[in-house]
Amino acid sequence: MKTQVVIIGAGPAGLLLGHLLREADVDCVIVERVSGDYVLGRIRAGVLERTTTDLLDRLGINARLNAEGLLEEGLCLADGGRLIRINTYELTGKHVIVYGQTEVTRDLMEAAHDRGLEIIYEAGDVSLHDVESDTPYVTYTKDGTKQRIDARFIAGCDGFHGPSRKAIPASAARNYERVYPFGWLGILADVPPCHDELIYANHERGFALASMRSKVRSRYYIDVPLTEKVENWSDDRLWDELAVRLGPDVAPHITRGPALEKSIAPLRSFVFTPMRHGSLFLAGDAAHIVPPTGAKGLNLAASDVAYLSDALIGFFTRSDNDGIAKYAEKALARVWKCERFSWSLTKLMHRFPEDGPFERAMQVAELDYIASSRAAQTAIAENYVGLPL
Repeated sequence: MKTQVVIIGAGPAGLLLGHLLREADVDCVIVERVSGDYVLGRIRAGVLERTTTDLLDRLGINARLNAEGLLEEGLCLADGGRLIRINTYELTGKHVIVYGQTEVTRDLMEAAHDRGLEIIYEAGDVSLHDVESDTPYVTYTKDGTKQRIDARFIAGCDGFHGPSRKAIPASAARNYERVYPFGWLGILADVPPCHDELIYANHERGFALASMRSKVRSRYYIDVPLTEKVENWSDDRLWDELAVRLGPDVAPHITRGPALEKSIAPLRSFVFTPMRHGSLFLAGDAAHIVPPTGAKGLNLAASDVAYLSDALIGFFTRSDNDGIAKYAEKALARVWKCERFSWSLTKLMHRFPEDGPFERAMQVAELDYIASSRAAQTAIAENYVGLPL
């Protein structure tokens, strides 16, 4: 098989890139190692920036998003008994929309056939070859038979554990990483949210987050040591802890219910450079990971895809090499800004084991400043709703 672009990974980044390329009549094929049902089984966050929703609007894949998404005009930071509301819409003129990543993926998958976007699921042993040349290719195994796809470019949208990043020689690469000393224990339940907006809480017992997937489905988190086990947390114990950490103003509004899903997610900040090597481009989690604080992961992948799709479309439709040459630089500039915001919000709202009275006093001082300063709230709002491309 021959095509112009092989996309590795059929998560939201790969699917979004494929749609944007096909809309511009650029030939591409997506290769995914697992089944479509498995992809849809991944539970992920769903706070969408304007950058992400604009891309979905441009593609016309927005009917369910517009019908079911929840417009958010602000967020809250809680510290003990205090609730600090940041009116992001008033400060920036922009909304975020709560709409699950699984639903974004489903919408993109269901629209693929009509756009002529080919997706090869359950492709085993995916390998990238000759990525430093102008004639790279991908091999994989399907139904026991080895297959090959020749292309001009390969786009690695296959996540942190995929093969794309590993195809770049260690001698040409550099990793930046911060592993956090805790994970997020999350519970998903079919109960109404306790608040109309997300609440990030810093409590003496630890961090908590109240969020939602819809008006009848809620997602809550607390931070726990990396050594903690999910089985140690009954539903009742987790609801009790959430009520304490979210504070007395929020606790009465928490509706309890049986867990649909409970899990512990480790936190890390990670950036890999370069995001381009020869004919291989990286996008999304293949190149960077952010802690979930601030909900930047999917949105940062979408901004990578916006830059990369423009670059590839320019190359194939206008023989323009500038976008290709500048992709990594443009994408990384935004990556580092988003990493900074996620890292700083994580530091502000969590109690780190190594921190002492001084670090805690700095958190209190920063929260006091945020509570009283429009400039400080504007800086948070601008980052939360999404920096411009």
